[in-house]
Amino acid sequence: MVGKITTRDATSVRRLVNRTVAPVAPDGHARRCEERKRSRRVQLCHEDDGMATLYAYLPAEIAATIYTRVDRVARRLRSNGEERTLDELRADVFSDLCLGVACEVEPPRAEVFVYLDFLTWTGLRNEPAELAGHGPIPARLAREIAANATIRRVITDPMTGAPIEVGRHRYRPSAATKELVQVRDRECRVPGCHRPVQAWAQGGDTDSSNLCGLCRRDHRLKDEPGWQHRMTDTGVLEITTPAGRTYRSQPEPLITAA
Repeated sequence: MVGKITTRDATSVRRLVNRTVAPVAPDGHARRCEERKRSRRVQLCHEDDGMATLYAYLPAEIAATIYTRVDRVARRLRSNGEERTLDELRADVFSDLCLGVACEVEPPRAEVFVYLDFLTWTGLRNEPAELAGHGPIPARLAREIAANATIRRVITDPMTGAPIEVGRHRYRPSAATKELVQVRDRECRVPGCHRPVQAWAQGGDTDSSNLCGLCRRDHRLKDEPGWQHRMTDTGVLEITTPAGRTYRSQPEPLITAA
């Protein structure tokens, strides 16, 4: 634990602690989640120049689903030639959905990723699961989400706990490899960023050892002058900033290593 903390920012340390503590006392973690859920609320804060902030404190799985739905509609509108920025589109789509105004594009099904082991899924144990972009969630909640989800087999390395294969029937290798990277990394690999990932190649051949999970913002940033991204043979991402400082990150294993 000590070795991992020294290379992380405050948010990453807090998330690492939560991910470490949750399996130790799963009942306490589930109880705290239920207590927090009772404090859900919506607040309105008036700002300057005719603007206001609408703040919603919601259970993580609901907030993630809402944002994913809004984001996908906004991106589809953007790809159809919209001149509004993505931030403007997200705000307008969110407003339309809340006010019941018909969207210009049929809202797609929102997709969130939840990771739980087989025994927890079947109810034989209650290990906390993980909601991508958020962190640990109680086993009961993960089973509720999985009850209406598409289940995919993920094979992990027994020594490291890292994903090495995502079960698929008939998909092109490039599509299957991209999904493996999204399952493996779960969150943007840039230190301090916890947005859900998109899979991007780091030059050369496109395979799981050469692909890296970055959010769209950091993918655009890596192409700016002075930024350097390099994947090592062990899967560690090394990022060198224009100031010459180097940061390293690697994905957390899906399960505890043997």
